[in-house]
Amino acid sequence: MTLVTVVIGAGSIGQAIARRVSHGRHVLLADIHQDGADAAAQVLADAGFTTSIAVVDVSSRESVHALAQQAARLGDVAAVIHAAGVSASQASIAQILHVDLYGTAVVLDEFSDVIAPGGAGVVIASQSGHRLPALTPEQDRLLATTPADDLLKLPMLQPESLSDGLHAYQISKRANVLRVMAEAVRWGERRARVNAISPGIIITPLARDELAGANGAGYRRMLELAPAGRAGTPDEVATVAELLLTDRGAFITGSDILIDGGGTASHFYGPLAGLAPTPEQDDQASA
Repeated sequence: MTLVTVVIGAGSIGQAIARRVSHGRHVLLADIHQDGADAAAQVLADAGFTTSIAVVDVSSRESVHALAQQAARLGDVAAVIHAAGVSASQASIAQILHVDLYGTAVVLDEFSDVIAPGGAGVVIASQSGHRLPALTPEQDRLLATTPADDLLKLPMLQPESLSDGLHAYQISKRANVLRVMAEAVRWGERRARVNAISPGIIITPLARDELAGANGAGYRRMLELAPAGRAGTPDEVATVAELLLTDRGAFITGSDILIDGGGTASHFYGPLAGLAPTPEQDDQASA
């Protein structure tokens, strides 16, 4: 039987992870933009991978369901890489909640029904989720376990409860991690695993644009004041994902790994403490 890797969000990080774990597999590359999926498929095909593409809107359950069924028809779904999302500098509060929060919940829902025994998933969250102040235990529970189609009805996610796009982004990324923890129980019923990765600033086309743009000075200061003193690369995220998606990480499920060069440590306990980030400075910049 053919083994299948599904990449949702065919940008730099999704491609880097797919290259690490997809030798001998069929790679299904899904993106909201046809040209993005086509370009990623061409890069991987040129590197020797067998690929196909799909257009998916993660804010639509019907669209994600169709993608899951397409993947299952190709073979055994061995890996799901969910790297789709929008940032606080790219989208409205409503778009952030629909794509980053609800969309992730739906992906976890729909692929829990098709992931193969022994398979694994990884959700790309963000350092931003770690910078949100602590929620109450009840809020954590609601974000983790509320049925996906009821999530956006929660009082804590209404416009009057969210201060701005960054707040919506942070709570969405915190929800991603909580959701992964809860969904690990259901995925485990199929003998599958699921984890999250929370990247900091990763050098991608989006991050390069931001570094060269109006907010570049703030970005560079954030990097300089982090312990690592630099941004990360998609391959460094892929190194963590390879552990989580292969047998080497067989005892890891329902977890989240922060990979941000110590930026969050500096944010709380170092020279970045007390500096209020702009939405652009606090995004994961991983498109």
